[in-house]
Amino acid sequence: MGRILAIDFGLKRTGFAVTDPLKIIATALTTVPTHEAFDFLKKYCAEEEVESFVVGLPMHPDGNPAQIAPQADAFAEKLKKLFPDKPVIRQDERYTSNEAKRIILQSGIKKQKRRDKALVDKIAAALILEQYMQEHFWGG
Repeated sequence: MGRILAIDFGLKRTGFAVTDPLKIIATALTTVPTHEAFDFLKKYCAEEEVESFVVGLPMHPDGNPAQIAPQADAFAEKLKKLFPDKPVIRQDERYTSNEAKRIILQSGIKKQKRRDKALVDKIAAALILEQYMQEHFWGG
């Protein structure tokens, strides 16, 4: 059984999260500079069985695409070409970064670590993945 890998695309950094092989738990994986994202994905997919990708769809609260949406769309299209055998699913990512910041704040992590934007990105990826799993596997 393959994992589902979620991606929180950003212009500077991209966060990744992954399920366990049974697709029960979503876990924040890592954050890499966006220009290294495809190299990371090639290496990860060579080492782990990835069944599909869930890429965050940046939206404003009113449902319109966010300013970064065209770049995220281009990233998803390149991902489809790079891994033609793996579905690339888009998932609304509204509020995931704010929710990630709230979770980090509530976790008691020290202030300096809370400023680490990479931490926010990988937790946002985990939230994107949880939302996807809730809608498609857990009957949410």
